[in-house]
Amino acid sequence: MFSIVESFYTALAALWANKLRSLLTMLGIIIGVGAVITMIGLGEGAQRSVQERLEAMGSNLLTVNPGAARGGGHAVRTGGTARLYVSDADAILEGAQFVEAVIPEMSRNLQVQYLNRNWNANIVGTTPLYDMVRNHPPVDGRFFTDSENRAAAKVAVLGSAIATELYGRGSAVGETIRIAGQRFQVIGVLEEKGTGGWRNPDEQVFIPLMTAQRRLLGRDHLSNIIIQVSDQESMEIATIDVERVLRREHRLRPDQDNDFRIRNQADLISTFQDTQRTFSFLLAGIAGVSLIVGGIGIMNIMIVSVTERTREIGIRKAVGARRRDVLMQFLLEAIMLSIIGGLIGIGAGIFASDLLARFAGWNTVILIEAVILSFAFAASIGIFFGMYPAQKAAKQNVIDSLRYE
Repeated sequence: MFSIVESFYTALAALWANKLRSLLTMLGIIIGVGAVITMIGLGEGAQRSVQERLEAMGSNLLTVNPGAARGGGHAVRTGGTARLYVSDADAILEGAQFVEAVIPEMSRNLQVQYLNRNWNANIVGTTPLYDMVRNHPPVDGRFFTDSENRAAAKVAVLGSAIATELYGRGSAVGETIRIAGQRFQVIGVLEEKGTGGWRNPDEQVFIPLMTAQRRLLGRDHLSNIIIQVSDQESMEIATIDVERVLRREHRLRPDQDNDFRIRNQADLISTFQDTQRTFSFLLAGIAGVSLIVGGIGIMNIMIVSVTERTREIGIRKAVGARRRDVLMQFLLEAIMLSIIGGLIGIGAGIFASDLLARFAGWNTVILIEAVILSFAFAASIGIFFGMYPAQKAAKQNVIDSLRYE
């Protein structure tokens, strides 16, 4: 009578006797488990990174953009004249509840030049409240003042990426740049933020709003309005109130659609999280196909092994091994191939994630849930694909097996 312990040692000896074949058989499992862990780690890392950046820019912010919201897959027509003005921002600050600050902004992509270095940057005309509301303070120099804004002063605050591109590691404060051919004095450099929302603030240049209107862009309508709400719980009420104020300012009749769009930063964070999570599972699912392929490889090799060891099976049965003992032995071999391959795959996945984080600069987060799930799936693959070869071995006839050459 064969015990499970004896079957285990017998299975281990059989795998060790064919080390190279066993390693090649496990390769699909190793790649599958490693790929699943790496893909989920990359997805989770990207999700947390962007979430932190978006939250750092403020989760209690509303952004108002000109133009109608989309409905039914088509933009609602408003005559093509929908615009936002500084008067709209003033009306929101005065008439909407739970609003702490309002920042009117206008922007355009223009050429920024310093000596022989150029950068096509997004120029943002804004107010002195930007660094406070957006939680984006200067790390060198200062932000412009209200008096500089009223005087339409030619001063600029650089995003960190532009400052590095134009000035390298040296200080940009006090230097002069040209924006669309006009000279501006650099008075500050903002801390590094990274991608957040629709644009990367590190690649933007900030100038006073009045300067943008009167000296650079030559227009009075805004690109958007940023609204800081007093707290997260008041976002919904504030959104309704801002909509009411803007509809009144734009003289819209009750039967007319809004000619503006209000976007909630918290909703943007939630939407991005859901999207990123979906992509993470999609990538993990694609990587999981390797596990299925690995399981088919295990079944194929085990069938070959059963054929090669037919005479051995006959001898074991002749000396007293029962059908379930033979089944257990071959099933254990398949399970051990999956488990060992899974363990190696876990190590490979963690190692690959570390390499990507260290050398490619990608954020990776190893989730214990992903490790457990991929390992359990690998073990299940061994049981599922190992059952048929094991049953085939167990059903071998003793006489036929002993006569097999």
